[in-house]
Amino acid sequence: MSIDLLVLLVLALIAVGAALGMLFSRNTVYSVLFLVLVMLTLAVLYLILGAPFVALAQVTVYAGAIMVLFLFAVMILGPQKLAEAGGPIGWQRPVAFGLTLLFLVEVVYAFAAKVGKLGALSCAEAGFGSPAAIGNLLFNRYLLPFEVTSVLLLVAAVGAVVLTRE
Repeated sequence: MSIDLLVLLVLALIAVGAALGMLFSRNTVYSVLFLVLVMLTLAVLYLILGAPFVALAQVTVYAGAIMVLFLFAVMILGPQKLAEAGGPIGWQRPVAFGLTLLFLVEVVYAFAAKVGKLGALSCAEAGFGSPAAIGNLLFNRYLLPFEVTSVLLLVAAVGAVVLTRE
């Protein structure tokens, strides 16, 4: 077993454990913190794959901004305990377990169908996910969508200022 595979397995176990902790936690603050841990482990996986810019964007945007926003919203609204089972949405739990079992059967079938057919995994090309590669794609191939998005964000910012002005 190589060191890369060992690190990947440890990170995968941490991510899956944190995701399960997020799902089964009764405290909403702990759920948000588990979600932050999942986002951080995904950023480390991006670093291992050789995409430092994507990893930094993952930490900055998701773990840094959105999750902190979720945490503040949960703390302002007050951490509420989940309702006991059997309430008005009690039918959702058996449906969720059934869909989970169906998904697991599908994953096992997909792995069983692909055994021996995968071969060696190929590495990403040099510079994949680097700021230079992303900049070249953004300003060459995706210039029009980038400009449309920037105009849309500018209109939204001006609209927010106009709406909040007295």
